[in-house]
Amino acid sequence: MITTAEEAVAALRPHFENAAREQIVVLYLAADRRLLGVSSHPGSTDFADLPLRAIIAEALRLEAAGMIVAHAHPSGTAKPSEEDKAATAVLARTARALDIRLHDHLIFAGEAWASFRGLGLL
Repeated sequence: MITTAEEAVAALRPHFENAAREQIVVLYLAADRRLLGVSSHPGSTDFADLPLRAIIAEALRLEAAGMIVAHAHPSGTAKPSEEDKAATAVLARTARALDIRLHDHLIFAGEAWASFRGLGLL
């Protein structure tokens, strides 16, 4: 079960160790926050599109009640960009319309990380 940002960080950190490229990883959760599945979506060295259709399709396939999205910033700063904020808002609205909760969006940058929920952005 993943109930806190710290637990999500522990589950996701291995996906982003030594990340030289941006990458998006999604944890799909049941209503009780039990992990149902994980998906990974590659990006480039400095950019990764949030693949909304693929993320939502997998959430529906798994009958997920929630999800946690994460991506790496190889640049070294965990601060969300304006593009990160805009894409996350669209994903959260789309998911909410389908009764799926976006619990958090985490950004990893080396050992540092940031939580959209912790920053008040979700």
